[in-house]
Amino acid sequence: MAKRVSVVLNQSVSKLGNNGDLVDVAPGFARNYLIPQGLASLATKGIVKQIEFRREKERKQKLAEKQAAENKKVAFKTIGKLTIRKQVGEQKAIFGSVTSQEIADVIKQQAGIEVDRRGIEVPDISSTGDYQAEVKLHPEVSATVDFQVIPL
Repeated sequence: MAKRVSVVLNQSVSKLGNNGDLVDVAPGFARNYLIPQGLASLATKGIVKQIEFRREKERKQKLAEKQAAENKKVAFKTIGKLTIRKQVGEQKAIFGSVTSQEIADVIKQQAGIEVDRRGIEVPDISSTGDYQAEVKLHPEVSATVDFQVIPL
């Protein structure tokens, strides 16, 4: 079997790896394609150390983001019910619907927590009453928000 060469990818390469990955490839592939095209560079001890340092830094950052999301989840449990005012017609039916943007705005106004509207799952709301929405704070952390829809 031929000797393999370790290279660090400078860009994502299809079927090989992503930017910053350390991969073993055939020497000819590295020498004739990856390195001349600027897609990779030879893996030296210094570069490998840099990659490990960068990965550790990214892991710590992701852990901090998850912890911040957990803190927001605890804050959602303590704020209680949020109130959304909508125009109401007959039999407590609301005009229009409650959108995720409205819920995000109410959370920011009443609780002071910034939430991305794309991470909010809103149930189908057609009348006044009490509802729950699920807010995705992090890929691994989600919280439920209780809110009530009342007439203007």
